[in-house]
Amino acid sequence: MPKDVMFMEIEGETKKVEAGTIKIGSYIVMAGAACKATDIQISRPGKHGHAKARITAVGILDGKKRVEVMPGHDKVDVPIIGKKTAQVLSINGSTAHLMDAETYETFDMPIPDELNDQIAEGSEVLYWVVLTEKVMKQVKGAD
Repeated sequence: MPKDVMFMEIEGETKKVEAGTIKIGSYIVMAGAACKATDIQISRPGKHGHAKARITAVGILDGKKRVEVMPGHDKVDVPIIGKKTAQVLSINGSTAHLMDAETYETFDMPIPDELNDQIAEGSEVLYWVVLTEKVMKQVKGAD
């Protein structure tokens, strides 16, 4: 793989950062799932040891709480979240058939319960590409 391709940030991918630099509200990959950090505790380094970071996070997609303890200098994966717009072509039950506004790619996506009454055919929605998942976040222009 060419050197310049290795460091490209592509949505749906990850980048590496030190665990000690993660802040509350930051995104992090824990146990293969994209999460949002809710609590971070950094211990002081000991005489022969390193500072430890205890990171508590909640999954963006599944809502599960995860906790990891690691040295503060360890590298962790941070998801690169792509925020995109799509148009609703049709609705079938709790699934919407969408067309991406930039690439014109069509795909199906489940409709979240909180957006069920706002979504209609022809409306525009904002969706996120997180790791390998696509998640509908909001209906554009809805009050």
